Amino acid sequence: MEQRTLGPTGADVSVIGLGTWQLGADWGDVDEGEAAAVLQASVDEGVTFFDTADVYGDGRSEQIIGRFLGESQARVTVATKMGRRVEQIPANYTLDNFRAWTDRSRENLQKDTLDLVQLHCPPTEVIESPQTYDDLETLRSEGAIAAYGVSVETCAQALAAIDRGAATIQIIVNAFRLKPFDEVLPAAREKGVGIIVRVPLASGLLSGRYTKDTTFAPDDHRTFNRHGEAFDQGETFAGVDFETGVVAAQEFAALARGAAPDATTAQVALAWLAQQPGVTTVIPGARNVEQARANAAAGSLPPLGEGFDADVRRLYDERFRAAVHGRW
Repeated sequence: MEQRTLGPTGADVSVIGLGTWQLGADWGDVDEGEAAAVLQASVDEGVTFFDTADVYGDGRSEQIIGRFLGESQARVTVATKMGRRVEQIPANYTLDNFRAWTDRSRENLQKDTLDLVQLHCPPTEVIESPQTYDDLETLRSEGAIAAYGVSVETCAQALAAIDRGAATIQIIVNAFRLKPFDEVLPAAREKGVGIIVRVPLASGLLSGRYTKDTTFAPDDHRTFNRHGEAFDQGETFAGVDFETGVVAAQEFAALARGAAPDATTAQVALAWLAQQPGVTTVIPGARNVEQARANAAAGSLPPLGEGFDADVRRLYDERFRAAVHGRW
């Protein structure tokens, strides 16, 4: 699989990585054996980038990754995130807390130095504060972390973090969420910042498998956070109305079949993102080995072409721009 340098971190990472929220919590139950199998299948298919967070299963996702890497000796860059285990107020984002949070993640991941630590969608005031980056730089100078970035909810937050020296930005981008193409990706390219794309399948909508009658487990965020009840609504179905998304996903699936008849709709959605200028890596989740292998294969699809790109943007303009473009 193609490898790209993740901004100034110097790490070469696969264009398709693996998001591991689902291995910790909020997507229904995934047992540890199946989780380890997903990690192994991803590595076998050329994935060299895992993304996790200290809040995923309250550390379970990190621990599973730590044990897997300790046993397998696979060479993978691991990005974790911190800050969502406390009340979301700027006063909690202190150097002492940063040290405590990274120490816990270092233990969970069994790493002396964390490859990449990202602030996990913190308050805007934290992203804009110069002290935040001074404190993160202190952690880097002390050897607790090798690099730092910010995971954001909005394009404005992304631009602020880029301006203040973040090595990476993690942001929601998919066929139903195109605003980052306006300014964020160009700014990142200009400053050499790595872009990690999350929610690339709009929480599964872009697989094209759902109908308006599809239901999810009670402990799945696609049930309990559909309207932003637990955290930012944009994290669930990329913030789009579910029934509208189902209809648009079928339209996307028809476009995908025309562009790449031998690929699945999800693979085309992932490949389209990976082929966009400025994107470093795309991090779909996988609940089983088959999904992990299929996702990784998207990194090898040939260019989808300008015509397909234009069709995706037209679909967005018709179905979603008015509802989501101004929100995030």
